[in-house]
Amino acid sequence: MGASRHKSVEIARAWIGTPYRHQASAKGAGTDCLGLIRGVWRELYGAEPEAMPAYTKDWSEPEGIERLWQAAGRHLRPCDPARAVAAGEVLLFRMREGAVAKHLGLVAAVGSRSSFIHAYSGHGVMESPLSVPWLRRVVARFEFP
Repeated sequence: MGASRHKSVEIARAWIGTPYRHQASAKGAGTDCLGLIRGVWRELYGAEPEAMPAYTKDWSEPEGIERLWQAAGRHLRPCDPARAVAAGEVLLFRMREGAVAKHLGLVAAVGSRSSFIHAYSGHGVMESPLSVPWLRRVVARFEFP
């Protein structure tokens, strides 16, 4: 694993146990899934690449606009879909068929014990198995620049 990928996993693991708080991005105090990735970005690069507008829990769904996917495309590098999933990649998930993609996680480990770190409503930041049901929901993979 490259140095920046290793560092992003190390940073994300330090957020484990942070409570889930919609729109927040404060290690130990509260975050949502986007806030976790924003926090990793800040620790890697300093300031965030763009101001974060307020968003509702159903954001983008009424319009069907893939805002999170578009933002990821502006600031992260898309991964080659033919390449195997690698630790340190940012995963974008579609939680329901036909819904916009609006959940993010960071791959922590690959192989027989594949896992990813994410902020999950009702649970906070946790490391979960990157199981087949989760992999089926992945619609895009990115890496930090």
